[in-house]
Amino acid sequence: EAVLRLKDKIKGQMPIRVIGDYDADGICSSYILKRGLEACGAVVDTMIPHRMKDGYGLNEHLVDEAYADGIDTILTCDNGIAAYAQIEQAKKYGMTVIITDHHEIPYEEEPLAEPDPETGETSRRRYKIPPADVVIDPKQPGDTYPFQEICGAVVAFKLMQLLFAEFGFDGISTDLTSGKRSLLDELLEFAAFATICDVMPLREENRILVRHGLELMKQTQNVGLHALMEVNQILPWQDGKLGAFHIGFVLGPCINAGGRLDTAKRALELLNASNRREAVTLAADLKELNDSRKEMTEEGVEEAVRQIESSSWKDDQVLVVYLPKCHESIAGIIAGRIKERYYRPTFVLTRGETGVKGSGRSIEAYDMFAEMSRCRELFTKFGGHKLAAGLSLEEENVEVFRKRINELADLTEDDLQMKVSIDMRLPFPYINEELIHELKILEPFGKGNGKPLFAESKLRVIQPRIFGKNRNVLKCRLEDQQGNQMEAVYFGEVEDCLQQMEKKQIMSFTYYPSINEYMGRRTIQLTIVNYQ
Repeated sequence: EAVLRLKDKIKGQMPIRVIGDYDADGICSSYILKRGLEACGAVVDTMIPHRMKDGYGLNEHLVDEAYADGIDTILTCDNGIAAYAQIEQAKKYGMTVIITDHHEIPYEEEPLAEPDPETGETSRRRYKIPPADVVIDPKQPGDTYPFQEICGAVVAFKLMQLLFAEFGFDGISTDLTSGKRSLLDELLEFAAFATICDVMPLREENRILVRHGLELMKQTQNVGLHALMEVNQILPWQDGKLGAFHIGFVLGPCINAGGRLDTAKRALELLNASNRREAVTLAADLKELNDSRKEMTEEGVEEAVRQIESSSWKDDQVLVVYLPKCHESIAGIIAGRIKERYYRPTFVLTRGETGVKGSGRSIEAYDMFAEMSRCRELFTKFGGHKLAAGLSLEEENVEVFRKRINELADLTEDDLQMKVSIDMRLPFPYINEELIHELKILEPFGKGNGKPLFAESKLRVIQPRIFGKNRNVLKCRLEDQQGNQMEAVYFGEVEDCLQQMEKKQIMSFTYYPSINEYMGRRTIQLTIVNYQ
């Protein structure tokens, strides 16, 4: 339905505006839609909301602006499913609205006259789907799409795939060695990039999209992406090395940094760059912004830990940390770090221009979006997933929210214990280059397809030491009871780990093996994940 409407708009040369989001998924989605629509001959432009001035997704003044600019059709990506009032406004203006999103559908709990005889439930969810002309979201009630866990950019990619078929364009090339690329190949790179950045599970079709996309990215013909790899010293066209880690922890944060500390339009400009000079300048700026973001994050985490440790609510099941001076764009990153440290659902709130804004990160046993829906009256705006959410509220409601969200929480001691699942015990004599090569076949690794995790106990720790420019790497040798030794590294809380090693000497570890190449020398190295 969306394809046929877009085809009519393209043929009639009616102006289309793509409205995305300021994170990597929203930026990649916007790029995919604009590039794809232009290829079909559309009159199209993009609008990325400013995190501080506009907030998340579609808002009233963006609709007013589109109407004033003579826009006929608003096409959202990675947002829109929660913008009921804004889309209602656009429809009053007579505009066509097409939503492409992947977020949870907002709902209200509707009390039942009497309990359901089969389930015993006393209420049911009433979903509030915006009055758009077309709504594309795999999480809609009754949607039959076979795999719901796709990101906004993949939803956008699927729409372009169908639109291209309608216009008779070529599909995806299957011979990556030929050097021939269709436009869909290029768009697939950014669907894969966003899948990793939005931490979608790397299984089912996501695994295929990312695996194929990473191969395409190694020889990317996008000038901006090439420049971003270059300034970060990731050179897959020389050494063939590019994995989900590089996207998720190096390149993706640079794309996100623009939307966090400046404007996401910079990142979109990078992807649209037409020459190397422009691209390298934009890429270097984004890298510099990301370096600043890292420093601010460390300061924020330290302040959050200080606040928690000295608070009366340190033992709350759900942590609500208010950091008024923290930059609101890094609240989610800090929440993630605090969640990992204490293994509890965590909200980090900051003081915004119009009240308090915040982000939450959750644990497996806690459906953050569902729990927030139970106290929705406290928020001026909220949305998200089971494991992550965003919110706005009045400052006087901060303490009310902390109290209420904990009153609603019914987590058990077991829920609040981080569980480590290992694949198998793996004695040192079994670890060799052939095994490591076989494990690589299981890549790409990420959420839903984690690296194989092995364990071994009663290991003697030899010469543990911390090194690195920022003293953030611990190195040691591990020796089993038969005298077999392995080099090992650890990248977590290295000071705590060193103290444990110096105190115990005989310990148990979970790890995964890899090949460490340094100055032409190849050695097998274990990366420690957990220790006790």
